[in-house]
Amino acid sequence: MVKKYPIGMQSFEAIRTGGYAYVDKTDIIFRLVNHTKYNILSRPRRFGKSLLLSTLKAYFEGKKALFEGLAIAKLEQDWIQYPVLHMSLNGVNYHEPSGLAEKIAWSLRQWELEYGVEKPAQSLGVRLSEVVIRAKKQTGLPVVLLVDEYEKPILDTISDPELQEVHRSVLNGFYSNIKDLDDQLRFVLFTGVTKIGKLSVFSALNNLSELTFDDRYATLCGISEQEIHDNFEQDVLALAEKQSVSLDETYALLKKQYDGYHFSDEMLGVYNPFSLLNALDKQKIGDYWFSSGTPSYLVELFKRNRMNLLSLEDLHYSMAQLSDVDSFQRDVIPLLYQSGYLTLIEFEKRFGRYKLGFPNSEVERGMMNFFIPFYCQTRQTTEFDIPNFVADVEEARVDAFMQRISSLLADTPYEIERDLEVHFQNFFYLLFKLMGYYVRVEYQTNVGRIDMVIQTDKYIYVIEFKMGRSAKLALNQIKKNGYASPFMSDPRRKFLVGANFSVKLRGMGKFVIEAVE
Repeated sequence: MVKKYPIGMQSFEAIRTGGYAYVDKTDIIFRLVNHTKYNILSRPRRFGKSLLLSTLKAYFEGKKALFEGLAIAKLEQDWIQYPVLHMSLNGVNYHEPSGLAEKIAWSLRQWELEYGVEKPAQSLGVRLSEVVIRAKKQTGLPVVLLVDEYEKPILDTISDPELQEVHRSVLNGFYSNIKDLDDQLRFVLFTGVTKIGKLSVFSALNNLSELTFDDRYATLCGISEQEIHDNFEQDVLALAEKQSVSLDETYALLKKQYDGYHFSDEMLGVYNPFSLLNALDKQKIGDYWFSSGTPSYLVELFKRNRMNLLSLEDLHYSMAQLSDVDSFQRDVIPLLYQSGYLTLIEFEKRFGRYKLGFPNSEVERGMMNFFIPFYCQTRQTTEFDIPNFVADVEEARVDAFMQRISSLLADTPYEIERDLEVHFQNFFYLLFKLMGYYVRVEYQTNVGRIDMVIQTDKYIYVIEFKMGRSAKLALNQIKKNGYASPFMSDPRRKFLVGANFSVKLRGMGKFVIEAVE
């Protein structure tokens, strides 16, 4: 029987009744619902947050039959049917000022009809209180409140501070009375991509338990290495046979491509479930998560911050800094982490901070491709002869690949009158990263700081840039400061490249090349 993969499915009931593959997380869910009450969980998009809420809804509604054969079937004895209020803030145009209020009002109206609230109040927060109190009185049981994509109105309007503040005020008003409903509530969970709303959206609800970095719930969303072996061994074997590689090699390929997300200092790794299931279903390793869409807020923040990509090579943050996503206007890194584009790589216990990096090959390659249009026009990128460029680099045809780069830089996009030199460094960094080469920008040695070092299997290129000054001067600086000396014991052939960037032309001017014999 061919396995059915629940790609893009968010309904627990549809998955279970439709015979789709399901990775059992219900033992963790049982611990969650019996040891916590008010919660907030952040995970990257397409990581199963909506499915988690759907599973919780089915559990709290007492749908025991759906859980047969799962871990929770042996843990839960009572299967009480609680009233559940479940809403998602997805699927709305939040660039319309009334969009958020209308979405919340629509959900409230469905609940008011279900529990017989005939004359609702005007305030959204009061209406929520009325529904909760009515549901508790009608059923005799406390209410479960589940809210998905809780911060989406804020993220979607990141380029419009005034409208963002309108949505922030609406959310504050809606959530304002929850803390006063403690006797009426059984369990509360908010899920989203970031923690952007904990301080600025829940000003009156300061008793939320943060699950995002909790070791106990690190694998609540996503798929662990062991879960792949337990649930998809035959699928991975089929993929290995199709790829004509061994089973171990296939596991290694999947790990490199989709693993690496860490949500606690214990570094418990999980795979991206959307990408992994797509790869197993299609029997092909590809870039599924990143190609499924780049959030508009990421594009907007990058354009606004004019981010220096060199900083992505050496990131060290404390947990407090990573949690402060409301500072994204000053620093985009915490938001990149919470959104899944960066992850925890190492916990530096001595300093109480984390080293950050790309979680896997899919994300790193996707990010590099995402940034490229900011540094060269899309038309030029399409016309750029990548195979011949790679051949030129690998065969040391330095003049040829520098000419190709010069043509690609002929028309610099966006208005970057400032930091032009950083712009060009970013461009080179991205270009060679995408080619799969080892590349270091601002390479620090005991004799100075080299603008760029590129290494292939056979060659090492030491490159120095000069903004508005001659290429010959750049080459002389390499030689005078001995920038190639750290590589002299390396058997690979070495080339020194001095390049001039013309401020007037807004592109690369002349360059000079010298081989080290």
